[in-house]
Amino acid sequence: MADPRPDRPLDELLEVTTPEQFKALGHPFRQRLLFALGQRPATISQLAGALGSAKGNVAHHLKVLREAGMVRVAHTRPVRGGTEQYYQRSARRIRVAPGHVGATAAMLGAVAEEIAAAPDEPLLQLRHLRLTRAQAERLGAALSELVDGAEDAGDDEPRYGVLVSLYRQATPPPSGPPGTPTVGQNRA
Repeated sequence: MADPRPDRPLDELLEVTTPEQFKALGHPFRQRLLFALGQRPATISQLAGALGSAKGNVAHHLKVLREAGMVRVAHTRPVRGGTEQYYQRSARRIRVAPGHVGATAAMLGAVAEEIAAAPDEPLLQLRHLRLTRAQAERLGAALSELVDGAEDAGDDEPRYGVLVSLYRQATPPPSGPPGTPTVGQNRA
């Protein structure tokens, strides 16, 4: 049942931990829905128009997100003999627990779609650094503080996406003696 209070405030953080939540994040379109609902509640029709998708498709993916607790009905209003539901994200920020490659890949795929459709040239940088554990912890805290402290300028301003990641790169396998083929190479 819908909460009668209009536009319930978002929870601060949703930690993705359940199989239903990982399934919900496993599709790039659901990621796009979460992005679209990041600023204000919207109806299925509004989301379909904004994302260029059929209402039935939007409704299906919203149902998956709602069952996973990632989207909720913010408020309803009567229209032409029916009830229109306004959906919103359950939390302002969503954090995927480490080690879930499928959800991370889906999120990065959805971000790639957002970047490809961006009207301006996006800032996209990848840098690999050698850091001590303490340096990595300080950098992670500084990045979190920067993103968490960013203020929303209001509904009349354009929306910007911010994706921040700090990860320890996997250690490459040791190379064999000279002349030993590496993975993907054949001996001639």
